[in-house]
Amino acid sequence: MLTAPQNLPLRLNEIHRRIAAAAAAAGRDPLRITLIAVSKTHPAEAIRAAAAAGARDFGENYVQEAADKVDALRDLGATWHFIGALQSNKTRPVAERFDWVHTVDRLKIAERLSAQRPRFATALNLCLQVHLGDEPSKAGATPDELPALAAAVEALPRVRLRGLMCIPPEETDPDRQRHWFRQLRDLRDQLVARGHELDTLSMGMSGDFEAAIAEGATHVRIGTAIFGPRE
Repeated sequence: MLTAPQNLPLRLNEIHRRIAAAAAAAGRDPLRITLIAVSKTHPAEAIRAAAAAGARDFGENYVQEAADKVDALRDLGATWHFIGALQSNKTRPVAERFDWVHTVDRLKIAERLSAQRPRFATALNLCLQVHLGDEPSKAGATPDELPALAAAVEALPRVRLRGLMCIPPEETDPDRQRHWFRQLRDLRDQLVARGHELDTLSMGMSGDFEAAIAEGATHVRIGTAIFGPRE
C-alpha cells in the first residue's frame, strides 16, 4: 500500500496558498473555504501525516475502506466526509461514522441515513449531488428533480441538508470550468429562494478548484495534489 509522501507538508501548504490566492482574486475570505483532503486508497499513516501537517477534513469514497480508517483514526478528532457513490445497502457504516455525506442523489439514500444515524450523534450533514452535463457514467439528481428532493430530505430527522455537490464534465479552460460551477451556484440560490437554508457548495477538485472558488465553492475536494498518485 502507498505510504505518505515525504513532501506532504509542502504539498498541503501549496494547496492552502493556492486556495488563499483564488479566494483573494474572488474577494472572498479563505477561512470560509474548507479543504477536504481526499484520502481514498491511501493508508492511515498518510492521513496521520496530513493531520500532523494541519489537515482536519478528510474525504473517503469506499465504504469498507473508509469505515476501517475512521475507526483506526478516532484519536485524530478529524471531520470525515463521504464523497463516493453510496448504495442503499451500505448506508449504515456511513451513517454511524461520518460527519458529512456529499453524494445524496435520491431520497432512499437520505431516508436510510436518517434512520440509521445514531440518536446520540449530531445531525449528519448532507449535500445533494447534482448531475451537470450529459455524462451517463456520473450520478446525481437532475436540476428538475432538486426542488422535490430538497423538500423531502429537509423534512427528515437526524440529518441536515446543507447544500449541493457536483462532479462536472472535465474541462481545461477556466471559463468552461466556471460555467459548470456557476450552474450549481445558481441552483443553490434557487433553492434558497424557495426557503431552504443552504450554505454549502461542494465543488472543485485538484484540476479545477480555483475556478470553483471563483464561483463560490465552500468545500473543495483535493486528493492527488496532496497525497500523490493513488493505487
